Amino acid sequence: MTGRQQETSDGPVGKVDAALDRRGFTTWPLRVRAAVVVAGVATVVAGAGAFLANNLSNAFGPDSVCDGAVSAAALNDTLGSGPVGSEENGAWQSPSGGAFCTATVSHGMFGGNRSVFVQVLQADDLGPYLADSGDRLFAASANSGASGAAGDDRAWALLPEGCGNGLRVEVKSGGDGAPDAGKLARLAVAAANGLAADKGCGKSPLPAPHELSQAGQEHDLNPASVCGLPGFAASAGAGGKSYKESVNTAFDPLWVCRISTDQGSTAISFSIATEPRVRGPLSEKDASPAFGRSRWAGSPITKREVVATCQGKPAYFRMDSDLTVREPLPGTDETWKQFLTAGGKAIGCEPIL
Repeated sequence: MTGRQQETSDGPVGKVDAALDRRGFTTWPLRVRAAVVVAGVATVVAGAGAFLANNLSNAFGPDSVCDGAVSAAALNDTLGSGPVGSEENGAWQSPSGGAFCTATVSHGMFGGNRSVFVQVLQADDLGPYLADSGDRLFAASANSGASGAAGDDRAWALLPEGCGNGLRVEVKSGGDGAPDAGKLARLAVAAANGLAADKGCGKSPLPAPHELSQAGQEHDLNPASVCGLPGFAASAGAGGKSYKESVNTAFDPLWVCRISTDQGSTAISFSIATEPRVRGPLSEKDASPAFGRSRWAGSPITKREVVATCQGKPAYFRMDSDLTVREPLPGTDETWKQFLTAGGKAIGCEPIL
């Protein structure tokens, strides 16, 4: 038997011929028909694979959305696998100097989206709702510069140093099944890095936060130690049964305590910013004196926010109160003095009064 005969009878071609003969494909037309069927099956399999890759992963999608600020990898890590996109076609919109974008991840073969609303915000003061007393905080000191907070369905992160104070990126989950706080925090930091890269600011990208504080829990007001601050006392006769308080379990970057009435409405809230990047910068020498060495960071008429130098950095203290609620604290000036004394001590600040 020649080499050619050996190849035909025992080689790959011969084996295919023998297999076709065993299955009844003994004539050329039958074999052509079999080849067409096999090619069709292969095409269907390839098409199905492409369909699944396109609908169950981001294999053919963009690397980022929101003008590059939100990476596809970070979005998939937060919302699950699937192709990513943006309802604004990736373009930031800029109302009132801010910017926002809705980033989406499609899931399943029959449609459906998960989404996060990504927003750039600027704070000129602490404001009453910058953070919630039930938020879990992550601080620059524990996360190599990453600083922010995360709640049940939202998280925010400050931009890296060198990008200006008061700027943060906030992400808010849309719909049911919100990701856990850790994933939202990591997405907020990733988006802050993306925005910093777009702005060309910041010394280096912030690492993903690896440690979040525990969420604060509401409990009865302790009149002898309001907001968990020794030396901060409620007014005489104001018992804890009529009021509840909820307090962050960490101070950095923004500590918040909310005191509410028995009807659930907020009566008084206190905030301390230990990270200067939380709000816009203020020249202390241009501010009016407040209590001790502190100065009013806002209007001395409203008496809502003061600034004091603590360990060489500005720290901001804020009090918002419902003027219709006279209890559970003493008069405004006395409350401020107790808050600054007890709060300053809690954050390791030199005596303010």
